[in-house]
Amino acid sequence: MDRRLGITATVPTEVVLAAGRVPVDLNNALIRGPDPGRAVREAELAGFPRNSCAWIKGIYSTVSRLGIGRVIGVSRGDCSNTEALLEVLADDGIGTVPFAYPENRRPEELRRVLVGFASDLGTSLNEAERLRERLAPIREDLCRLDELVVAGKRRDAAYFELALSASDWGGDLEGYASRLEEELKHGEEPPPAMVRLAYLGVPPVFTDFLDKTAEFGAAVVYAEIPRQFTMPYLSAGLVEQYLAYTYPYGMVFRLGDIVGEVERREVDGVIHYVQSFCFRHIEDILLRRRLTGVPILTLEGDRPGPLSARDLLRLESFIETLILQKSGGGF
Repeated sequence: MDRRLGITATVPTEVVLAAGRVPVDLNNALIRGPDPGRAVREAELAGFPRNSCAWIKGIYSTVSRLGIGRVIGVSRGDCSNTEALLEVLADDGIGTVPFAYPENRRPEELRRVLVGFASDLGTSLNEAERLRERLAPIREDLCRLDELVVAGKRRDAAYFELALSASDWGGDLEGYASRLEEELKHGEEPPPAMVRLAYLGVPPVFTDFLDKTAEFGAAVVYAEIPRQFTMPYLSAGLVEQYLAYTYPYGMVFRLGDIVGEVERREVDGVIHYVQSFCFRHIEDILLRRRLTGVPILTLEGDRPGPLSARDLLRLESFIETLILQKSGGGF
């Protein structure tokens, strides 16, 4: 039996692992796979609209490329297009399991969802809690690595990669733990950065974003959503852990984490990434209303690939302005 379960966004992996299954984050598989841009075009040839999210299209093609037989789709708390994607996959003969984070964030409602999710996968919440205890030291190590990035002692790219992979543990939990331990002990220390950036929003479709920010003299000391994938808060159980996970519950709730971390990490500027044709683009309004006193650059991406010449110029100019401001030159 194929033990792999594709996931369209972060779900309680403790439940998936307790069921003896292997989660496969289809977003990571897309962007790390061969020619992700071609995967998007393949979905368009299958009928997906050109003016729809490239992630959704890429996920659709990735399911076929990998031969995934069953997909867990986050139908509430991630992408508003996932429900339609699940319908198309089901019509293609792929098994689908919807998972919905409760909009009201009520503990009893989330517990009901988790119990039902565990039952759908053939396990129990008690078994998943045992997996949570097993994963706790790994999550603590990820927090340690995050703080090393904040202190300028580890590369932001190394943390970003490991944090993103916390959604499915790279398909190999033991191997993941070993890579993390090696990075903590012997990871590369970056050159001093001239400015400190916060990266807000979903992971970028740009393939060279962190390379370019480093080239321009900046370091990302706060990666909002990748950090959320690591579940950075100490929790007494799965219900508390996934209530604290900010991403599914909207920008206003996310801002509680964002505002505090931007201040604590002494961030000089903010990059807010938004995906083309995504409803989350509208959240930029709330971000700019609530996050005052720090410069914000909004970058919009569509298809997988390197930053465009226009976006490179905007990013470089933004960082140069921050450097000038920090050196006393002002805006």
